[in-house]
Amino acid sequence: MRSVIFDVGGVLLDWNSDRVLESYYATPAERSAMKQAIFLHADWLEVDRGVLGEAQLLERIAGRVGRPVPELTGLFAFVRDSLRPKADTVALLKSLAVRGVPLYCLSNMPLEIFSHLQGRFGFWDLFRGIVISGEIRLVKPQPEIFEYLLGRYDLSAADTVFIDDYPVNVEAARTLGLHTVLFRDARQCEEALRPLLPSLA
Repeated sequence: MRSVIFDVGGVLLDWNSDRVLESYYATPAERSAMKQAIFLHADWLEVDRGVLGEAQLLERIAGRVGRPVPELTGLFAFVRDSLRPKADTVALLKSLAVRGVPLYCLSNMPLEIFSHLQGRFGFWDLFRGIVISGEIRLVKPQPEIFEYLLGRYDLSAADTVFIDDYPVNVEAARTLGLHTVLFRDARQCEEALRPLLPSLA
């Protein structure tokens, strides 16, 4: 039986930075500037890596775009609240757990946000192991983060499936010998898993 590793944002939880900004800023120019200053800036990855705290990040963004820190604090609260479960993917996760498929989680995420999400949602208990980038200071698509998870839980790459919605992360996992699924939606994901998991046959 193969183990399955799930990504979180965009797979288990709805995550769309464009939609977040559309709900928070009125004009396309504002949204474009803020996307470049926050989500597409190298600092965002450093927050995921756990080497840059949220307070530091907010100060840096404020300096880049000239927006007040309280406004940005509100935006980040909105970001956390926007992370809601994708019901169909959670249903798939539960279906695999019932069939006895060993499930794991690998996510680029700051520990503060993960702690927030742990308190909100109950599906985390379905995983036999969870690796969060902010805890170990490695991020996808670094090969070391995949190797860390495989080693920590004594998994074989050849017997493990990795699911992610970012092609670069999927390619990195494939290079290490994992089976991979590029996630588009839960139905497509389940169909892609079917030939890989005997329990779904």
